Amino acid sequence: MAAASAVSVLLVAAERNRWHRLPSLLLPPRTWVWRQRTMKYTTATGRNITKVLIANRGEIACRVMRTAKKLGVQTVAVYSEADRNSMHVDMAIHPGCGFLSENMEFAELCKQEGIIFIGPPPSAIRDMGIKSTSKSIMAAAGVPVVEGYHGEDQSDQCLKEHARRIGYPVMIKAVRGGGGKGMRIVRSEQEFQEQLESARREAKKSFNDDAMLIEKFVDTPRHVEVQVFGDHHGNAVYLFERDCSVQRRHQKIIEEAPAPGIKSEVRKKLGEAAVRAAKAVNYVGAGTVEFIMDSKHNFCFMEMNTRLQVEHPVTEMITGTDLVEWQLRIAAGEKIPLSQEEITLQGHAFEARIYAEDPSNNFMPVAGPLVHLSTPRADPSTRIETGVRQGDEVSVHYDPMIAKLVVWAADRQAALTKLRYSLRQYNIVGLHTNIDFLLNLSGHPEFEAGNVHTDFIPQHHKQLLLSRKAAAKESLCQAALGLILKEKAMTDTFTLQAHDQFSPFSSSSGRRLNISYTRNMTLKDGKNNVAIAVTYNHDGSYSMQIEDKTFQVLGNLYSEGDCTYLKCSVNGVASKAKLIILENTIYLFSKEGSIEIDIPVPKYLSSVSSQETQGGPLAPMTGTIEKVFVKAGDKVKAGDSLMVMIAMKMEHTIKSPKDGTVKKVFYREGAQANRHTPLVEFEEEESDKRESE
Repeated sequence: MAAASAVSVLLVAAERNRWHRLPSLLLPPRTWVWRQRTMKYTTATGRNITKVLIANRGEIACRVMRTAKKLGVQTVAVYSEADRNSMHVDMAIHPGCGFLSENMEFAELCKQEGIIFIGPPPSAIRDMGIKSTSKSIMAAAGVPVVEGYHGEDQSDQCLKEHARRIGYPVMIKAVRGGGGKGMRIVRSEQEFQEQLESARREAKKSFNDDAMLIEKFVDTPRHVEVQVFGDHHGNAVYLFERDCSVQRRHQKIIEEAPAPGIKSEVRKKLGEAAVRAAKAVNYVGAGTVEFIMDSKHNFCFMEMNTRLQVEHPVTEMITGTDLVEWQLRIAAGEKIPLSQEEITLQGHAFEARIYAEDPSNNFMPVAGPLVHLSTPRADPSTRIETGVRQGDEVSVHYDPMIAKLVVWAADRQAALTKLRYSLRQYNIVGLHTNIDFLLNLSGHPEFEAGNVHTDFIPQHHKQLLLSRKAAAKESLCQAALGLILKEKAMTDTFTLQAHDQFSPFSSSSGRRLNISYTRNMTLKDGKNNVAIAVTYNHDGSYSMQIEDKTFQVLGNLYSEGDCTYLKCSVNGVASKAKLIILENTIYLFSKEGSIEIDIPVPKYLSSVSSQETQGGPLAPMTGTIEKVFVKAGDKVKAGDSLMVMIAMKMEHTIKSPKDGTVKKVFYREGAQANRHTPLVEFEEEESDKRESE
């Protein structure tokens, strides 16, 4: 079966008899925040839910399973071959897969077969899933909408004419889109055609529908969304708003609830508009109504996602609810557990999405093993929502999200402090992540002030993506000490196992009679080799000389759980850091941040690097070649599109790095290219020949 996408959908195997009331389930109680809520409504006649099929994967599948287990409901996982050994499969019962959460046809088939689809009725999925239809319905319901074209004529010329009428910049959106897929900003008519074709390809891949709509693009707006719930009895409520403005590639990376700076009267208007939207389509279950908001807090309807969103935990944290439990109860025929008046907002919550990606390379997704993974300790105000474990592989077949880190505190500033503290405790080795980027973002003065908008990352790009600084000499001393102490621990282990105290391999103390032993060590900080002269002192301390400065260093290693920590003092300043040495790299994680220092490998031991192709582009990741625009003999300019790759559910256009003539194209459409392999070779230019001579 086709691989599942990480979207929320639930199926329920049901018996046609009375629904037995489930025990009340909330998040772990925080007595200083909320008291456990008493359910207002009595049980309605419904069905006895005994088993849930989760047509999903990753962290959201694990999240749903936890609630189902507490309620005594069996769960069935579905999976593709790429997920055979994944965490969510281990947590459930039976295999399978699907991309079904907002599929009207699938919801209709479930209804015909007498299976409960935990979600809205097929008609609501249809009306809200087709953006052009949803805009018309919202306008009729009195919900403000963004100016645009949502018509049936999908010809290139028609769409281009409407873009010209609306006025650039415009947003091209897939009619059935979501999650940033099939979405492109077009700032001039010259780039319209290329962006339209790209959006259509991505939409066809993601939704099997390449119909597009055109909307006026609003510069630096806020993206504010409202969590709503409806039931089979005509009731609908809102659970306040979330701000999801800070995005890259049109995808959210940090969310918070409530939205900063929103006054209570605006909050009420937002919620009431969202409830009108839900009632306009007779909505049932969990849904999210998304709005664009300007600097004066005027807002317009953007779209409705007919499912539980990835960022739902922040809403749970500020309302003291379990929204998955609400989904199950409502699907079984119960009324909404709380009335609008009983839903109260307390405190502030953040969610940071931890991705396997390289922010310095345009947030390019990466795949690979989680060689080391350690997280902050979960507690009632800290949640780790994940679908992976140490040793798991981040696959090229799916979205590269590793986890969601969710924190709560009594106010926004306290929650932000807790978020940064927890991010420093989220340590990953094996592939690039966005953790340092999230730390920079959450510490930015404008973010701290709540001045967020969808252009936040491009606007503050330089401050958020700081160039790598040389490690402090004190940090290099820490790394050298960690390496020495690790060597000593390995030597001590050898001595115990060998039972030969006189073996030359049984001592690494550097002890000498009458003299102190000095060892010359070289570490690599980025691209720079750093020479360190380490003198082993008789008292067990070390004198380390880097350039013209000498440091007095001492310390020891100790274990906590599965982790090794380095406790050390450099010139009298004490510190503690988690120490990981893997292959030829030393990693140190502390509350001040993380550093990565390499151990140089002799050239005769290092692997032979692949021969460079005449200035041609390399595959940024493993993926499928979707489109090839050039052939041997073509002349191209720097920045011209050469080919399109599909990887991790995203389309990536490969551009020419220079002017030149194509000598060879290494891949045809449909072929798989591995990361860092050459894609196109250029003819050697005269200037290149002269340089090589």
